[in-house]
This record gives sequence, structure tokens and C-alpha cells, in this order.
Amino acid sequence: MIRLLLVISMLAATAGAVVAYGDPDQIARAGNSVTKMLRQHSLEPPPAVQIARGKAGEFALHAKINGVKAPMVIDTGATSVVLTWETAKAIGLPIEMLEYNVDVETAGGHTKAARLTLDRLAVGGLVEKSVPALVVPRGQMKTNLLGMSFLDRLESWGVRADKVMLHGYPEVATNSKRSRSATN
Repeated sequence: MIRLLLVISMLAATAGAVVAYGDPDQIARAGNSVTKMLRQHSLEPPPAVQIARGKAGEFALHAKINGVKAPMVIDTGATSVVLTWETAKAIGLPIEMLEYNVDVETAGGHTKAARLTLDRLAVGGLVEKSVPALVVPRGQMKTNLLGMSFLDRLESWGVRADKVMLHGYPEVATNSKRSRSATN
């Protein structure tokens, strides 16, 4: 709210300068100053999340799916976010309405999965909405997978020295922290 008032007052001051002075060079300098100030204050650095490699070699984390905390493992070989039936039930997804008609290969072999869309999936400060996902039948998988249907939405991600770095896109300024760490 304060920033909005600041923007409005700066625009009013620039308009006042136009009326009062009519000097095109001075007006241009004032406009450039306002533009520069707004750019500096209106964008935060892109949100970033760092995830350390676990003892078993996996990159495990806790995500929030539709506001409910859920353990996940990053799997760049998974084309989609994949949830266990148990997690889908725990977060309140309509599991009784799911249609298991998608063929998938898991570490345990071939199975069917159901398509759905997650309203919101958050990993630290990275939040994506309307994320395509799959749910596998009860007992078919032991862990949830953070696959490419989430990772492809990020500005970038990569592995360096036993850490995965996930980088989101810059957002309009908020009071949130700029960098967060997802822990397992």
C-alpha cells in the first residue's frame, strides 16, 4: 500500500513539474528518475530454493500441495508430478472420482495413473498454480515425485555439488523472504 502511494505521489509530482515548469529536458530527467526508482523497488530478485542431496543420493524435500505438507523426491525422469494414493487422500483430492487410464512405468513396474490438476504446489518460495499431476493407485509407490510438470515452469534448475538449485521468475515485490531452503 505504501509503495502504491509512493508511485501515485511520484506521478503527481512529475505531472506537477510538467504544468509548473514546462521544461522538456527537466521533465524527461524526472520521468527517468521515477522509472528507475520504480524498477528498483517493484521487482524482487527471483525466488530460489536449494535442496541438499540425502544420504541415499536422492533430493528429498517437503512441498505444500494445496496448502498441505507432503514429502517429495525430485525426479527429472518423471514427466509429471506423481502423487501416491495415500498423499492424494491426505490432501483432500477427490480420489473416489479419479479415472486410472494413463499408462506409467514406475521403479516397481507398469501401472495405471489418474490425471488431475493441483490448484497450488509450493516448494519453499516457489509457488505454481494449476500444476498437472498424476495419482497412482494405493500401494503402487512409496514416495511422491516432483517431476517435470513442475520443474519446466521454473526459470532454471540445476545440480551442483550435491545440491539442486531451483530458480523461479521475478515477482512483484512482497514481504516474503527472497531465498528459502526446502528441507527433508
